Amino acid sequence: MSLATATPPATGKGLLLAAAILLAWILSLVLLLPADPGHFPLPLLLLAVGLRSVLHTGLFIVGHDAMHGLLLPGQPRLNHRLGQWALGLYAGLPYGACRVNHLRHHQAPGTPRDPDHRPARGGGVLRWYSHFMASYLSAGQMLRLLGGWALLTLLAAPSGAMAPVSVLLICTLPLLISSLQLFVFGTYLPHRHADTEGTPHQARSLELPVWLSLLACFHFGYHWEHHEFPTSAWFQLPGMRRFRPSVATQSLRLAPQAQPR
Repeated sequence: MSLATATPPATGKGLLLAAAILLAWILSLVLLLPADPGHFPLPLLLLAVGLRSVLHTGLFIVGHDAMHGLLLPGQPRLNHRLGQWALGLYAGLPYGACRVNHLRHHQAPGTPRDPDHRPARGGGVLRWYSHFMASYLSAGQMLRLLGGWALLTLLAAPSGAMAPVSVLLICTLPLLISSLQLFVFGTYLPHRHADTEGTPHQARSLELPVWLSLLACFHFGYHWEHHEFPTSAWFQLPGMRRFRPSVATQSLRLAPQAQPR
């Protein structure tokens, strides 16, 4: 049995954490959207935006685990339905297309077939981010997203004239921050290093403490672990760090073989 299939998904805990993330996301939206952001002290406002950003990233991670069949392994239809709900709430994303793209990323990381890899014609981090976003966005998705924000603005309007600002701060800005979290900690930093080329997953893990890894991107900075153990849920990735090759071992793998004399 390979390491990639050695770790079974933790169904009960995964569903419980997914429900907790979803309920916290809904509760924070219900409590914060009607509030007047002009009455918030700046530190409290920043905390609210940060909390919403982390929970928004959590929605995507729930959808991501569904793409790998980890929420309900024995019930694929319900598993994927939960993933549809999570990505729909996240940004109106089409679950089927996102799943196809993500599985392509796992099948051929760092190749032209990988939708998450850097553009073929090069460019800096902003070009890579634009390419990353374009792989997942569509006209239909943008219409669903804008329609959802418009509906939230109407729902929040009776609470005061600041409803558009509330939607901007509690919904739009957290989505933007979340997309940056997913790109920077889940794609750019793990895959940008030249010394990952030639490795099985063309990925490295970020050396973050567990608490910071959780806040940064729900442990997707442990990216080697995610590729090596695709049947491990996000909360299991810290436990997979013990299998990670050392830097010295990776260097030996990448070094050219000595020629016999």
